[in-house]
Amino acid sequence: MAALQSIRNHGTILLVVVGLAMLAFILGDFLNGSSSFFNKNRENVAEIAGHNVHYTEYEAAKEQLTDVYKFEYGTSDINEDLTLQIRNQVWQTMLMDYTLREQVEKIGMDVTAEELSELCIGANPHQIIMQRRAFYDETGNFNRTAFVNFLASLEQEPENAEQAEVINQYKNYWNFWENTVRLQYLQEKYVDLLSKMVTANNIDAKYAFQARQETVNVQYVQQPYYAVADSLIKVTESDLKNLYNQKKEQYKQIPNRSIEYVIFPIVPSADDFAETERLIKSLENDFRTKEDVAAIVNGNSDILYDGRDYSKETIPAEYQEFAFGKGVKKGKCTELTFDNDTYSIARVMDCGYKKSDSVKLAAVVNEEIQDLGWFTAAVLPTNMVELAFDGKKGETFTVANGMNEQTFKILDKSKPTPKVKLAILSRKVSASSKTYAKIYNHAKQFVVANNNADSLHQAAFAQGLSINPAYALNENTDKINDLKSSREIVRWAFGAKQGQVSDVFTCGDQFVVAALTEVNDSEYRSLEAVRAELIITATNDKKAEYIIKQLQGVNSLEDAAKLFDTDVKSAEGISLTSYRLGAAGVEPAVIGTALALETNKVSAPIKGNNGVYLLTVDGKTAAEGEVNAAQEISNLNMRTSYMIPYQAISLIQEDAKVIDNRARFQ
Repeated sequence: MAALQSIRNHGTILLVVVGLAMLAFILGDFLNGSSSFFNKNRENVAEIAGHNVHYTEYEAAKEQLTDVYKFEYGTSDINEDLTLQIRNQVWQTMLMDYTLREQVEKIGMDVTAEELSELCIGANPHQIIMQRRAFYDETGNFNRTAFVNFLASLEQEPENAEQAEVINQYKNYWNFWENTVRLQYLQEKYVDLLSKMVTANNIDAKYAFQARQETVNVQYVQQPYYAVADSLIKVTESDLKNLYNQKKEQYKQIPNRSIEYVIFPIVPSADDFAETERLIKSLENDFRTKEDVAAIVNGNSDILYDGRDYSKETIPAEYQEFAFGKGVKKGKCTELTFDNDTYSIARVMDCGYKKSDSVKLAAVVNEEIQDLGWFTAAVLPTNMVELAFDGKKGETFTVANGMNEQTFKILDKSKPTPKVKLAILSRKVSASSKTYAKIYNHAKQFVVANNNADSLHQAAFAQGLSINPAYALNENTDKINDLKSSREIVRWAFGAKQGQVSDVFTCGDQFVVAALTEVNDSEYRSLEAVRAELIITATNDKKAEYIIKQLQGVNSLEDAAKLFDTDVKSAEGISLTSYRLGAAGVEPAVIGTALALETNKVSAPIKGNNGVYLLTVDGKTAAEGEVNAAQEISNLNMRTSYMIPYQAISLIQEDAKVIDNRARFQ
C-alpha cells in the first residue's frame, strides 16, 4: 500500500494524446442491466454498428473517465468545461470502439492475453504505459522499479473495508490504461492489415516517378471572372434552382436551431461594494496584529492561509517584492488595496529562513527501500509536508495513510532557497442575494413584456442590452458560444416554436433570455440558406460562358491577350504533383489540360476556378534516369501507412449505422 499512497500523491499526471485517450476504456465490460424507469423504446442513448448503448452504460463510461481525470490531475474539482470534454470523449470512444469492433469481428481479429500482457508489463511496455508520470523518475524517464512496485501493490490482500476500497480504486485505474492499450493495439493491428492490403507495385512506382519527373512549361492568357461586369450577366431563379439541385447532396444537414439571446450580467451593486469594504476594514486591525490569523483569513478571504513555506516564484507577482525585498520582517503588512473589484491586504507571518523546494522520497517496506522520486510541497499530503521538508537527508519518518502507518526515507533534497509564510486577506466584491433577486426580476419582467423574437430584439436594442446570435445548434450542442451552463437553452430550443421567447436561464454569473429565430428540420439546407453561395457560383458559370463566347475564332495567345488587354504569362515546371498554376492560383483543371496538351498547340478555352484560360505548352521535360522501383514503392507504402489510420477509421465510422439519442439524456 505504500507505493499506492505515494503514487496517488505524485502530482498531476498528463493524459496521452487525444487520439489515444479516445480509446480509453472497454465499453463491453460495462453494465448489461436494464432500467426500470425508461420504457424499452427510450432506454438507449445510441445505436452504433448494431450495438444498443444503454443509458447505464453511457453513464458508467462517463463516471469511469471522470474518476481517471480526478486521479491523473490530483483533484476532485471537475469544472463544466472538463465535464463537457469528458462527455464528448466518451461519445467519440464509443464510436471508435463499436465501429472498429464490427470490422475486426468479421475477420476474427483480436488481442490475445499473451499480447496484452507483453504490451503492458513486458520488457518494453506500450508507450501509453511508459507515458504515465506515476512511473517516472526525477529525470522524467520511465522507472521500471516504480512500475513494478505499483503492480505489486495491486496484489495486496486488503485488511479492512477501507483498504479494499482503495485497492479497488487503483485496480480500476490500472484496468483503464490496460484496456486503452488493448484497444489501441487492436486499432494498430487492423490498420496495419489494411496498409499491407494497399501495397504499391512496379506500375505504381513507374507512374509515381513520371508524375514527379515529367514537367511542362506553359504560356497562358487568363481572363478572370472579376473582369466581367456583373451587369452583363443575368442569373435567373431557374438557374439557382437547377444549380441547387445539382449540388443538393452538399447541403445535407442535421436538424438544428438558431437563436438570439440577451444577457443580464449579475454584477454587484454600490451597496455590495460598500458592504465588502466595511467587512474588510472591520477585520483589518486583527489581521495586522493577532498572531493567529488563520481563522480570520479562512473565514473571510478568497485566498486561504495554509501556513506553508513559499518561494518568491510561488506567490502572486504583486507581493513578491514586498515579501522578499529589503526590510522584510515578520509581521510586516501591505496597505489595504482595492483593484479589479477586490480588497486585499497581505502580511508576512514568518521569513528569514531557507528550505528546499523539492525532496526525494523512498517508501520503506519490510526494510526494503523503494525509490518514489521527487516531490514538491504542493503535491504531498498536508501531514507529510513538514516531516519531509524539515527532516534531514537520510532520516526516516512515519505517517498514517488512512489505513495503517507507512515509513518514508528522505533520499535527497534540493538546494535550500529563501522562504516566507504569507497570509493574504482578499475579498472580491460579489452580488448579494438582494442584488441577485433584483437583476433576476428585471430579466423576468423583460420576458413578460417581450413575448416574441422580434419584440425581444427591438427592446434589447432600445435598452442597450447585449444581443448575441447562435446559429445551427444541434440537439447535442453542449455549450452555446462562451455561455456557462447553457445546455438547458439548447434543450429549450428543440422544444420551442419559432419566434418563441424563453424563460430566464442562469448561466454562470449572468441571466440569459433567448428567442428561437430559426427552425431547420429538413434533410437539406434550403435554397434560401445557400442563396448567396449559389449566386456566386452561377454568376461565375455565366461569366465563363460569356468569356468563352468572346474567344470564338481566337487562335493564338497573342490575339487573346489583345482581346482582353492583358499579357501572356508563363509557368514552368508544371507536373502532376503541382496544384498551382503560377500566379493564377489553384487551377487543377488547367494543369490537367496542360499535361495532356501537345507541344505548341493552342488549347480550347478552359473553365477554371478563377477565370477562363487559353494556353500552349512550349516545352516538356521527360523523366530522367531509371526508375528506382524499390525506393518508389517504399515511399508510396510509407505515404499509405500515414494516410490509412486517418482515412480508414473515418470511413468505417461514416459507413456504420449510428442513431444518436444523447439529447434525451443530457
